[in-house]
Amino acid sequence: MRTALITGAGGGIGRGLCELFLKEGYTVIGVDCQKTSGLSCEVLHFDITELRNSNPRTDHFFQQIKNLSGGRLDALVNNAAVQIVKPATEITAEDWDITLNTNLLAPFWLVRMFLPLLRAAGGSVVNVSSIHASLSKKEFTAYATSKGALVSLTRSLALELAPEVRVNAVLPAATDTPMLRDGFRSNPGGLEELGGYHPAGRIARSDEVAQAVLFLAGSGASFITGAALHVDGGISSCLHDPV
Repeated sequence: MRTALITGAGGGIGRGLCELFLKEGYTVIGVDCQKTSGLSCEVLHFDITELRNSNPRTDHFFQQIKNLSGGRLDALVNNAAVQIVKPATEITAEDWDITLNTNLLAPFWLVRMFLPLLRAAGGSVVNVSSIHASLSKKEFTAYATSKGALVSLTRSLALELAPEVRVNAVLPAATDTPMLRDGFRSNPGGLEELGGYHPAGRIARSDEVAQAVLFLAGSGASFITGAALHVDGGISSCLHDPV
């Protein structure tokens, strides 16, 4: 039985990931810092930013995963993230701490913590980065920096952990999640306008991002490591001239 550990399980993309991996026959262990319901898999309530410090709680977390996975991990999906949108002049030290600890450092600590389980399965890591890793806009400084660094981390770990463990990243563009829709609550026409900017004519569905992650995690991508796969409806190929 294949086992997948998926962080940020309670979010829009996270739920899509859990549902798809379950459908494909994986035993799925979800992790989220918020109490989560409505999923058919085991979901552990744990704040992954705690992983930077060894303590009884992190030790217990490791033991839980080891027991639930049977001592082998076929896929680690680092999906959990925070997105702070504000001008660079207003970003606080706390903003940087929560952004980097969640989006960049936690994936590193998770890989290192579960490396024996990944090696035991000949498993793979998929980091969910963002289009903001390479193309961004104003007020996304903290988020874009963390996601760009996550792609660099992906390449570095792919080299260090080969050939036993593969490490790849997916870079989604705007994805239809409750969080995204909530951001357009006061501007309902803006969401449709955003979709129109994409050559595909719409924004992504969470299951489409999940399909890309599933592919990179599985045996069909056995010769792919260190890759950054854009799941962006073609928007990264667009030239936006001012006229």
